[in-house]
Amino acid sequence: MPLTDQIIWLTGASSGIGEALVHKLQQQCRHLIISARNAIALQKLAENYSNVSIQVADITDAAQMLAAAAAIKAQFGYIDTLIANAGTCEYVDVDHFDGALIRRVHETNFFGLVNTVQAALPLLEKSQQGYIAGMSSSVTWLAMPRAQAYGASKAAVRHFLQCMQADLKHKGIDVGIISPGFVKTPLTDRNDFPMPGKIDAESAADIIIRGLKKRRLEIRFPFLFTLILRLTGALPARLRLKITSAMARNNPQPETGDHHS
Repeated sequence: MPLTDQIIWLTGASSGIGEALVHKLQQQCRHLIISARNAIALQKLAENYSNVSIQVADITDAAQMLAAAAAIKAQFGYIDTLIANAGTCEYVDVDHFDGALIRRVHETNFFGLVNTVQAALPLLEKSQQGYIAGMSSSVTWLAMPRAQAYGASKAAVRHFLQCMQADLKHKGIDVGIISPGFVKTPLTDRNDFPMPGKIDAESAADIIIRGLKKRRLEIRFPFLFTLILRLTGALPARLRLKITSAMARNNPQPETGDHHS
């Protein structure tokens, strides 16, 4: 099914990769439904496009996501593609270990995605050829210092989506895993460390859309950076640890990020 015939639901649309996807996807799909918590930002995005509508919802609230899905069903009856993009990032300082931080990041990145899929699945089942694209991360291939919250949540997303790939195959619903490296967004702007291979959100959106068109099971980018992570992650454990422990900080500083759904 070409994008021009599709009704697409995109979460995390108010900033970063999501915002870039709004501007590019609306040119190529039949209708785009955008969700986030920030109603004002969504309205500004949608006001210039006749084929973009908004559903304000917080992905961490299952009831809000189900209500958004009910509104979409009432208007359209189904969706063809779900892009579960919303997420957050916070880094762990092991000298001031904070279990609540890890729980908070998982609540958004993992359970928020679960809430999104739960709400969207009945709509996708009514499509002729449903497709789910969920946002994981390249960090899932290599356990990095301070990524106990973000990396673990995205690894959970990867495993969840791989299970969904198997369980939804017989329904004709494909599931893709988006695994970006560093992308310039309001979240990564807060990072205080080098970000090799960083690309802008517009380039990331172009790559994702190409993957959507081909209904890829894995959409990973940029190529060289993600290849290095995958190869490093496949090294023997002691050698891998030698590399990653060299990246750790002697005096780490805590960082926080707001979730952008």
